[in-house]
Amino acid sequence: MSHESSAPSLEGACHCGAVRLTLPAVPVEVLTCNCSLCRRTGGIWAFYEFGTVTIQGHPGNTENYVWGDRTLRNVRCRTCGIVTHWEPLDPTPSARHGVNLRNFDPGLVEALVVRRFDGADTWTFID
Repeated sequence: MSHESSAPSLEGACHCGAVRLTLPAVPVEVLTCNCSLCRRTGGIWAFYEFGTVTIQGHPGNTENYVWGDRTLRNVRCRTCGIVTHWEPLDPTPSARHGVNLRNFDPGLVEALVVRRFDGADTWTFID
């Protein structure tokens, strides 16, 4: 019997599978946020340089929601409604986007430290 654990999968998808995501590497920074949007979606967010995550089914199978300072588009599956990621409306060099790790195998999140971020009031980590 082997006691080796396999690396967590870096491939995920929305509930219906119309939007598929492949991460370029295990995330470095992972957080939950209590802002008005994140607390409703319940996402666990990982961040990557914009364009480094492979996203199949986007934009054909997705819908956008733009709110607040109108710098980000929150993206969800058009079929099942699951939030998959957010991305900048106007990507600049070094721009990043967030990927909702809830769309991946739970083992990926279990292998990471998830930090708590106060996006509602102080814009600081609260853990």
